[in-house]
Amino acid sequence: MEDRSEFSPLESQLAAHIRAHLGELRGTEARVAQVVLDRGADLVHLSVSDVAELAGTASSSVVRACQRLGFRGYQELKIAAVRQAPAPAPSPADERDPAARALADTVRAAREALDGMATTLTADDLRAAAEALDEARHVLLVGAGLSGAVALDAAYRLRALGLLVDAPADLLTAQLAAAQLPPAAVCLAVSHTGATQTVVDIARRARDCGATVIALTSYARSPLTEVATHTLVAGGQDLVFGLETTASRITHLTAVDALTLTLLARRGETAKRALDVSADVTADQLY
Repeated sequence: MEDRSEFSPLESQLAAHIRAHLGELRGTEARVAQVVLDRGADLVHLSVSDVAELAGTASSSVVRACQRLGFRGYQELKIAAVRQAPAPAPSPADERDPAARALADTVRAAREALDGMATTLTADDLRAAAEALDEARHVLLVGAGLSGAVALDAAYRLRALGLLVDAPADLLTAQLAAAQLPPAAVCLAVSHTGATQTVVDIARRARDCGATVIALTSYARSPLTEVATHTLVAGGQDLVFGLETTASRITHLTAVDALTLTLLARRGETAKRALDVSADVTADQLY
């Protein structure tokens, strides 16, 4: 394989570490390492499945290559790449006012993420997911970290439409719930990366029980989409380290809104009666 590492855009301690271990890697693992060097900080835009496709191998080989390089997995390597990427040079005005820069960057990232939904989330995707939810006897919702907030939002909205919903806060409880789902159930799994192991395991347990799995994620190819029956792709790229899902969380919430509106139209009077009950409950909480 041609060694192109001297042209790598990833000029950092991470790149030096990978080059130092290239001689220890063979075959697919070496190709994975070369992809990492070539893509550098752009890894933030790639899922583990994307890297696997670029390297001409399987996602499991990407994970093994990352482990051979001293990382627990692909996500840890990607975080290291983001940490060492040079930050864009701020304008003189931004240097004087970090709050102005933060506001501008956040709004820009959210706008770009929402604009991108038109190319990743289709009406057919929403209709298929809404049909599955409408026919479900039971709906299990799961998400970890910041995606957990999106799962809870979806649970509230689906319950308001009259669906029987379960959204365990504890992921171990969610594992147990997934293992006990009837075949007529739906598991709605939310994950920005689609590679959160616990969420993927829960979705796989649900699928093994015969349940329909709906994935809400930012990447079209990931371990989660591999086990999903239906996939809703909507998400922004990382804004800054530590706030990776800021833009994607906005698009995920927007996708939930679109899904519930689609479901409302499908369920008709049944949903309207349920919404009336929800409105009464909400009114009782107001002064």
